[in-house]
Amino acid sequence: MNPAIQLSPSEAFDFLLNVAVVRPVFMWGAPGIGKSALVRRFADTVGLECVSLLGSQLAPEDLLGVPKIDGECSRFFPPANIVRAQAFVLFLDELNASSHEIQKAFYSLILDRRVGEYHLPEGTIVIGAGNRAKDAAIVKPMPSALINRLAHIHLRADHRQWLDWAMAEGGIHGWVLEYLRLRPDHLWSEPPKHEEPFSTPRSWHMLSDALHSFGDGIADTLLEALAFGLLSPAHAGQFKGFVKQIRQKHTLHAILKGEAQWPAAPGDRDVLYFLAQSFRGLLRKELPEDEASVRGEHKQLAVKAKDRLRELARISVEIAQSVLAEDDEGQRLPAWFLVEVARDLPRLAARDKGQP
Repeated sequence: MNPAIQLSPSEAFDFLLNVAVVRPVFMWGAPGIGKSALVRRFADTVGLECVSLLGSQLAPEDLLGVPKIDGECSRFFPPANIVRAQAFVLFLDELNASSHEIQKAFYSLILDRRVGEYHLPEGTIVIGAGNRAKDAAIVKPMPSALINRLAHIHLRADHRQWLDWAMAEGGIHGWVLEYLRLRPDHLWSEPPKHEEPFSTPRSWHMLSDALHSFGDGIADTLLEALAFGLLSPAHAGQFKGFVKQIRQKHTLHAILKGEAQWPAAPGDRDVLYFLAQSFRGLLRKELPEDEASVRGEHKQLAVKAKDRLRELARISVEIAQSVLAEDDEGQRLPAWFLVEVARDLPRLAARDKGQP
């Protein structure tokens, strides 16, 4: 399924409110991105009970029921978990991970809202969800007849909405909140092709719960094991450095003002790298792309930034160069600022271009 258009959680929620109430909807998305939570929130909003069926764990009788002699004939009696007197939200989670027999059994349930002779109560809403084949998840091709019975949407992570939710709900550990404010691009990463943890809204929530359980006095070794056990390796390393700089009271703004120095000890290399990448993120946020939009405060920041880059290069040219380099998404600092760096810090700019 090609994600032609990806919706944020708020957009997907609005889609469900207007479409799922009249037609079945299937929501595609990577693991841990918040599909199940979105359906539960939808059910709460429309005031209906949410009944979840996990496709990957269903047998045919779990959906179709079992035959029972009724007078001179037999009838299929549906399972109790979908028999309700009142309308409800039927959430078919991991639908495309179920066997083809189960998927075929969903046909009449989705289109006609019935199982055998049992009809779902009037007003019942049917929503399905599943991972994509590229997510290295257990999925099976969905038959065209089933695809055609559903309206399909693709869900994407949105760091602003997640942070707004985290602030409103409370309970997310302060370290996690502050880190993701600084590095919102680390909220989610593509699932790897090999067996390795990767960052998702769910894994950050799990990290938060574990940090609350340990307390802020968690030992460095346990913090490292926790981060690398839940997050993408690159994100885990930087989160570890972030916590270390909190404990050592190194702050980016103090460094930028000249009130503190870049950490230069060999044992603080992870802290240095995290601060450098946060420095890069701050420059991307504060410096305008268009030189015509540059104002006095931008020029002052550019001057301070070049001074800090010079100091950073004395410790590690490689890390200083990473501030100027193109990131994994092909984004760089504004061109006018890079021209100034090339003029004022030619050695550093030459390294960035791969020159000797």
